[in-house]
Amino acid sequence: MIKFGIGQAVPRTEDARLLTGRGRYTDDIRLDRQTYACFLRSPHAHAELRAIETARATAAPGVLAVFTGEDLETDYIGNLRCLVDLKQSDGTPLKTPPRPALALRRVRHVGEPVAMVVAETAEAARDAAELIEVDYDPLPAVVETRAALDPAAPGIWPEAPGNLCFEWQRGDRAATDAAFARAARVIALDLVNNRLVPNSMEGRAALGDIDKTGRMTLYVSSQGVHGLQKQLAEDIFHDKPERIRVVTTDVGGGFGMKLFLYPEYVMVLYAARWLQRPVKWAAERIESFLSDDHGRDNLSHVELALDRDGHFLALRVDTVANLGAYLSNFAPYIPTHAGTAMLAGVYTTPAIDVRVRGVFTNTAPVDAYRGAGRPESAYIVERTVDFAARRLGLDPAELRRRNFIPPSAMPFETALGSTYDSGDFARTLDTALAAGDAAGFPDRRAAAKLRGRLRGLGLASYIESCAGGGPELATLEVGGDGKVTVLIGTQSNGQGHETAYKQIVASRLGVAPDDITVVQGDTDRIRWGSGTGGSRSVPVGGASLAESVRKVIERATPKAAELLEAAAVDVEFRDGSFAIAGTDRTVSLRAVAAAAAPKGGGPAFSEESRWRPPANTYPNGTHLCEVEIDPETGGVKVVRYTVVDDFGVVINPALVAGQVHGGVVQGIGQALLESCVYDAESGQLVTASFTDYAMPRADHVPPIDFHLECVPCQTNALGMKGAGEAGAIGAPPAVINAVVDALAEFGVEHIDMPVTPEKLWRTIRDARAGR
Repeated sequence: MIKFGIGQAVPRTEDARLLTGRGRYTDDIRLDRQTYACFLRSPHAHAELRAIETARATAAPGVLAVFTGEDLETDYIGNLRCLVDLKQSDGTPLKTPPRPALALRRVRHVGEPVAMVVAETAEAARDAAELIEVDYDPLPAVVETRAALDPAAPGIWPEAPGNLCFEWQRGDRAATDAAFARAARVIALDLVNNRLVPNSMEGRAALGDIDKTGRMTLYVSSQGVHGLQKQLAEDIFHDKPERIRVVTTDVGGGFGMKLFLYPEYVMVLYAARWLQRPVKWAAERIESFLSDDHGRDNLSHVELALDRDGHFLALRVDTVANLGAYLSNFAPYIPTHAGTAMLAGVYTTPAIDVRVRGVFTNTAPVDAYRGAGRPESAYIVERTVDFAARRLGLDPAELRRRNFIPPSAMPFETALGSTYDSGDFARTLDTALAAGDAAGFPDRRAAAKLRGRLRGLGLASYIESCAGGGPELATLEVGGDGKVTVLIGTQSNGQGHETAYKQIVASRLGVAPDDITVVQGDTDRIRWGSGTGGSRSVPVGGASLAESVRKVIERATPKAAELLEAAAVDVEFRDGSFAIAGTDRTVSLRAVAAAAAPKGGGPAFSEESRWRPPANTYPNGTHLCEVEIDPETGGVKVVRYTVVDDFGVVINPALVAGQVHGGVVQGIGQALLESCVYDAESGQLVTASFTDYAMPRADHVPPIDFHLECVPCQTNALGMKGAGEAGAIGAPPAVINAVVDALAEFGVEHIDMPVTPEKLWRTIRDARAGR
């Protein structure tokens, strides 16, 4: 058996299947008598729906049905629901307007689904959708985050005056105000966290089916089937969860966006029930831009109070978060509870006050995107610390060292109530500076200047909160042939879950990886699960799985003792076999399973465990970035990138490195390239294709020098800390800090993301001109 235990950088077992075209994604599924759906989407950002004429479309060749919002209303189909019960600062609930699967009486963003056509072919459905005539009465729209709160802005919902969904506060305002009053220095900065489109490689897709009993099945590209099943049953179709099966096969990327219930999923099931035939929909790329939940889109005013020695006294943050036209499942949670706890960063700041206002705009909904609030907070903290260091004339690394939480203070409770269990923040910083040869940077900067280039060095010391929250369920079955099946409620989106789970089982049960099968994504086969999000799948699901392994060994021990003709208390398990302690008499797990297997079939042993983490984990680390800028064109290139992370106990270093690399690329994309832009006048999505929305490419990213400096987590059963989002959290501030450092000779103190060549060129031109 190959070395396949915990801590080994073994190759991903799923890759051979995926790389040879044997993956099975939602759009690969073909059912008998399958039909195809196309959605007519609003061309207006805001308009009254006066009338929808569907007769020509209904009569078109191959068309089976055309549905509008009135059909759903007539059939008592429920609305998509926000799942967050957020209380405002005054104790009242947030505003939660209705969200039907198809627009009713008014559209509120470009791309909102207005009607659905189902036909025998996808081409017939698309052609018929063009025959639908809609009488729109356009209304004024507001798409910009700051403009939404303008008293003169158009109102989007009557129940949300001033477009305010909620106003929320966290922290100790009185202590913060007192700290600012006695501060020697106060640093203030305005920051933009730009709106992003997730752009997973595989777009969203859904296939609805129904059997003769009326039980429906949804095949969908998702991050977890059980949450969708519950919403569809309870909120939408008012039925029992077991009457709706949800299946997810392979998934080509999710990044948070595929966690949520979308209108299209409701509609394929509704149409399948109405037609008694399968109905499939797969997004075209422009539909993904228009209708996938977007990410980020925050504006923050930040103030940092310091004493004369550069110690942080207090932090004050005021954020406006764009929620879009409708509340997605977790939208209000992301800029509030999910992100703000991390505004303490890795520092001892004793007082923090945060205000967040969530606003409605005539744009697509905004929800979790890789990091889900924590990248926004890390950007606020690490950009502000760098800005303060330059204002104070201090080395950015030195200012951080003066304020780091020391390892001796762990466990440390921050001013916002998070308790960090472990971490050595100075060590990750020092390792990053050494690995990235920060000492040699002045020479590299001088050499760049001789070539007419500006070179900058930036760092960010981040921390995030993840791998906590609710429990996960894992079932372990051992067949009579000794082969093992893992059934677990998480959902791989490309992270390598299959490999990680096999490593946990192999290391503890001594079973070869080829004899382990991992099953995810089927509500019929897996009783319950929380899905994948917040870097929790392996830290939480893996802990549940490890407990199931322990239970299987415990359950199998009496049978092994029987075969060994020994007392169970004298039998121990190691390396895949049971042995009488102190002897060489053994019996393999396979033999024990064969003896215990029921004659009528079924597993020899089956154990399940539901493990709930007692607290979040707090992965942390330092990113070090070097950039070069061509001042004549504004072109910027990341030329060196170093990451040092603390992920606690690591199951597979290769999987972790892959996650960090991908996250860093997404962070570089946000910092330098990506920006989802709506036209302020028309409300049209200007960046609705890859022609206009810039994505990072291989030549935008240098080799990433990745290191681990791990301190085991004290609150996770396996000692793990989540790793899936860290790269996207540390990268944006590190990149922007490097760009600002490169511009230091021009007196530039800040530049907002994304730092496009045009923006950079104009900044340099204006600085040279003294503007």
